[in-house]
Amino acid sequence: MTVLLVDDEPLVRAGLRAVLEARPGIEVVGEAGDGAAVVPLVRRLRPDVVAMDVRMPLMDGIEATRAVLASVDRPPKIIVVTTFEQDEYVYAALRAGADGFLLKRARPAEIVHAVRLVAEGESLLFPAAVRALAATYGNVRARTAMERAELTGREEEVLRLMARGLSNAEIAARLVVGAETVKSHVSALLAKLGARDRTQAVIAAYESGFVSPG
Repeated sequence: MTVLLVDDEPLVRAGLRAVLEARPGIEVVGEAGDGAAVVPLVRRLRPDVVAMDVRMPLMDGIEATRAVLASVDRPPKIIVVTTFEQDEYVYAALRAGADGFLLKRARPAEIVHAVRLVAEGESLLFPAAVRALAATYGNVRARTAMERAELTGREEEVLRLMARGLSNAEIAARLVVGAETVKSHVSALLAKLGARDRTQAVIAAYESGFVSPG
């Protein structure tokens, strides 16, 4: 797994590099001090994951996320790094297409686990604080889009479990079906919702009121 680090604080980048490269199978292939440098680096280095600070002086993590997704073929997974979990900037980055977020105060094992989860696309880094933020932005458009998606009963079950942060394997165990069956349901509901990934699907579920933030 290859990772690109983007943060305007050199000490933060150094700390993340030390934590990630101490684990087998993870290589930090580059660093940047601002979001404006991300697109060229992603095109050149082709990282699997970008760990990106949400607040930077020239181009923040929100705009950088949009830029990567809009201009890079086969974009990497993006995890935003933040000091505060209940932060509108974090929520905006998730809405822009980031796959999850990581707190700067997280323990080393949590950092590695979070990056691996995002790389695999299996589980969702979506704490209750962000679920609550999503609920505050609920709107008629989101509710209408969810209604038009016309999810099947099984797809609705899968989406509710995704919203609780369960992986495909955990959902399969809960519903007593095969993992491949769950993957098929996930792919189908993402297509119906027009969602890029699990994070976007869960945001839609909370904003529409389909899933309660409680």
